[in-house]
Amino acid sequence: MIKLNLGCASKLLDGYVNIDQDNIDVMRERYKYIDFPEDAHIYTYDIFDLPYDDASVDEIIADGFVEHLSFLEESKFFYEMKRVLKPGGILNFSVPNFEKVVKMWLEAEDDWQDFFRLDDEAIATKHWFGTHTYEPKNRWGYLTAQLYGSQNGEGQYHQNCYTIPKIKAILTKVNFTDVVIEEFQWKGDRDPMIRAIAKRGQNG
Repeated sequence: MIKLNLGCASKLLDGYVNIDQDNIDVMRERYKYIDFPEDAHIYTYDIFDLPYDDASVDEIIADGFVEHLSFLEESKFFYEMKRVLKPGGILNFSVPNFEKVVKMWLEAEDDWQDFFRLDDEAIATKHWFGTHTYEPKNRWGYLTAQLYGSQNGEGQYHQNCYTIPKIKAILTKVNFTDVVIEEFQWKGDRDPMIRAIAKRGQNG
């Protein structure tokens, strides 16, 4: 059985092929507080041209990843998932709930006091554009990072956005069936997310 974990970052899953643009050495340096197993491995495969035969993969997980793709990359990604998954294979992915994040942003305080910090703590934590403020009550902090990405490293940019109707439309177009949608919070009262679980269609 072949199971893939795309855009895994530090969240390696047992029993899955963990894939990211950065290898395990980069992850060890970036996430020094995580004790990765000695034999941990991350493959740096091209996600638009995965080294798997057509209809050979049983399951694909992609948590908090698809929103980092551009508009053009989005279609390439979903068609590549369709290519490698077996008929009936599972695609399981999560993305920020754009509609809810925007609503939270509009309702949040317009507080600018934390911009452009240059103190030692901010520099040590690679503080960027006020997002050291993790309170969702302040729009110019974590909520802005939810919309545009943290931007504190290569690839840490959000280039796309998703709502439930958009996800359903994409999956239908690419011939995924039995679509299940759920909404959840990634981190307490922050990060309103959408999870989609669907099966690769039997035909087409």
